[in-house]
Amino acid sequence: FGNYDLASALADLVDNSLKAKAHNIGVLCLFGDGSPEVRVVDDGHGMSLSELHAAMRPASQDPSEERSPDDLGRFGWGMKSASFSQCTKLTVITTRNGETSGAMWDLDTLDNWQMGVLSRSEIAILSADDFDGKDGTEIIWSNCDRLSENNTLSEPDFNAIVTHARNRLALVFHKYLSGQVRGKKLSMTLNGQTIDAYDPFYSQHNATQDLPPEILSVKGKKIKISPYILPHFSKLKSAEHDRLAGSEGFLKNQGFYVYRNHRLIISGTWFRLVKYGELAQLVRIGVDIPNSLDDLWKITVDKSDAQLPAILRDRLKQIITGIRRRASNVHRSKGGRISSGSKKIDVWVRYVHGGEINYHINREHPLVAALLEAEDVAGISKVTAALQVIEQCFPVEAFLQDAVDRPDDIHQAEAQVEKFRALLDAALPILLVGEDGDFGRLEKKLSKTEPFASNWKPVEEFLKEKGWVNASS
Repeated sequence: FGNYDLASALADLVDNSLKAKAHNIGVLCLFGDGSPEVRVVDDGHGMSLSELHAAMRPASQDPSEERSPDDLGRFGWGMKSASFSQCTKLTVITTRNGETSGAMWDLDTLDNWQMGVLSRSEIAILSADDFDGKDGTEIIWSNCDRLSENNTLSEPDFNAIVTHARNRLALVFHKYLSGQVRGKKLSMTLNGQTIDAYDPFYSQHNATQDLPPEILSVKGKKIKISPYILPHFSKLKSAEHDRLAGSEGFLKNQGFYVYRNHRLIISGTWFRLVKYGELAQLVRIGVDIPNSLDDLWKITVDKSDAQLPAILRDRLKQIITGIRRRASNVHRSKGGRISSGSKKIDVWVRYVHGGEINYHINREHPLVAALLEAEDVAGISKVTAALQVIEQCFPVEAFLQDAVDRPDDIHQAEAQVEKFRALLDAALPILLVGEDGDFGRLEKKLSKTEPFASNWKPVEEFLKEKGWVNASS
């Protein structure tokens, strides 16, 4: 039945609802004291009795047939394979032009592969939705042995699976949920709660770099490449950063996001064109393909995977190289800048004397000054000696060589918010002592001291979390 989990199985049912022009889709995932039941109801155009019987047949569609450009299916097996990956009993109740019909497959009681046809009374008992003569379809999963792991799954674990499914649906169908596809937002709920679109490119944020798209032509069909560079963490609130990072972090989620008819197929892959890297963790590239190129991309039955056609590899690799270079600039621009006439306190100071240029660690930087204000004279001498060694052993030749040969790979600023917060956790208590515990003065000092000033948003949130100040900016 493919590599389905609950999220991908539900996504296949949503595909069918969208094909039926549904504008409202409701999903119910009920634990049922360890015997889960799942229902998906839509207000699409429904099916006639003959169409229902055809849809319930295995492999009801030839994948080589030309289909409507907005058809999200391929094999005609999606509803059945998705359902039986989670349950042994599939019931479908549908209304078309005022006529309601129902059919059922029960793998536990199969008799010569005879499909069960439901009577009116059986439909009335089984259906939780009153179509009231309106078109629509309800799919019911019962005897969910696979979903419940043979009734061994605990309710907290079940809820975690449902939460993951909710998040995944928000991502997979975000273009429909945001109204990008049909001019009207798709309404989708899970257990009565609205599923809001999750845009992996965060395209509406003013710090996101929305780069010019490129159109590639393959076999006379158009493929749209849409590159994005996400904002540096200093431009994001903690909640925004965490959602964009996902459970596996930015490093894992960089790369291509492949859409088939605006429905996400693959997320976070480089197709082995380049390696995952820290400097590219903000790069995400949308790839929109039509269903007419399914065979070329080798779309799997469960629509969870595809393979990059060889004809596109060289061009995409060229695109990646340019974008990764721009993304590295986002990190590098947050480094320890040497300001000229700036009121901010930098970490490094540039001196020009007698035609020579020297760089020194700023002794007036609050963290450095705190080390040099200790009562232990011997300790101060040691710190001073250490600073001088660092300054005099600055690797000038190596730096100059890298600046010539690999300028886009030079990276000094912190790219991960977790490490920056760790720096805050270590530095702020030291700085607070220097301000005699005055939180207001601490905040003012941080707002003009690097690297905190250039990364103010995470600093502000950190201070609020600690309750150290009521940050106002």
